[in-house]
Amino acid sequence: MRPFHLAFPVHDLAAARAFYGGLMGCAEGRSAAHWVDFDLYGHQIVAHLDPAARAAPLCNAVDGHHVPVPHFGVVLAMADWQALADRLTAAGVRFGIAPHIRFKGQAGEQATMFFTDPSGNALEFKAFADDAMLFAR
Repeated sequence: MRPFHLAFPVHDLAAARAFYGGLMGCAEGRSAAHWVDFDLYGHQIVAHLDPAARAAPLCNAVDGHHVPVPHFGVVLAMADWQALADRLTAAGVRFGIAPHIRFKGQAGEQATMFFTDPSGNALEFKAFADDAMLFAR
């Protein structure tokens, strides 16, 4: 699978560097005065400076939770997902939806968690015990 590329607005590049580079552990790539590349589990995400950026996602009901839309993230291996959940929990990250198993016992059962970056961009990281369930119906 080829890496994806995602560009998104942030209101503060220093805060984005601290969050994505420091907390999330994403290696920093190229940068300029108004943007920074990060390696998010092998995918290229680019934080673009917009001092007025303030995400205001809407929420949709999914499995008894209010899921923010839009959001982005990566499907991780279960061990990587757990390590990230543990790191974020230890750092005191405030979760929009705390790490848990969604759709338990159903097709598509997955570990998931939602949180926001300092600019309010919603992120979801998930993992499957069986990756074949990614598109299960």
